[in-house]
Amino acid sequence: MATAAGSAAVDVPDHATTLLLRTDKRELIVTGPRTRAAYRVAAPGHSCVRVRMRPGRAQALLGRPLTDLADRALPLRELPGLDVDQLAADPVTALETALADRPEPSGRLEEAARLLVGATVTATAARLHISERRLHALFTDGTGLSPKRFARIDRVRTVLAAGAGRWADIAATAGYYDQSHMTAEFRHFMGVPPAAFTAGRRPAATLCSA
Repeated sequence: MATAAGSAAVDVPDHATTLLLRTDKRELIVTGPRTRAAYRVAAPGHSCVRVRMRPGRAQALLGRPLTDLADRALPLRELPGLDVDQLAADPVTALETALADRPEPSGRLEEAARLLVGATVTATAARLHISERRLHALFTDGTGLSPKRFARIDRVRTVLAAGAGRWADIAATAGYYDQSHMTAEFRHFMGVPPAAFTAGRRPAATLCSA
């Protein structure tokens, strides 16, 4: 549950699909993977329930591939089997109930996502005994991202989660070639270098209209 306070906030890059319920309007929205950071200011007082779903779960819930969902927010008039009131009160139970009659998500996708944290696309495909082409299709259908972009976003999120420390050490832990590689990737996804971001020198926030 999140409540807007009228202050600046950062929506960091995210390879997950999120289900969002505006509790004041009972408005249901699905937001796909976010490939760039968004700096925003929301009107105070608005509250919502946000559920970030593991790889494959959103595809099972929506009943369709996620190939066109990256960087998009789509309103949902309804989701069969999903009780909006229960979602507001108990999101986990509501989604478990809705997913009970859906096809089981691919365990291979979750395993691939785990392997990509510390391996290349080629090595991940080899570990799973599938072709790189099949791995690409698995990811684009199940997450809306290619495996390479999924891994790039995961590395940036690792840097964001690291907090303070020597940048060279953080770069190595996150799986970058070196610190300059990390800085270039961070700037690509976040709009500023990591040192500027942690110091609070960030792009200007825009008003959130959602």
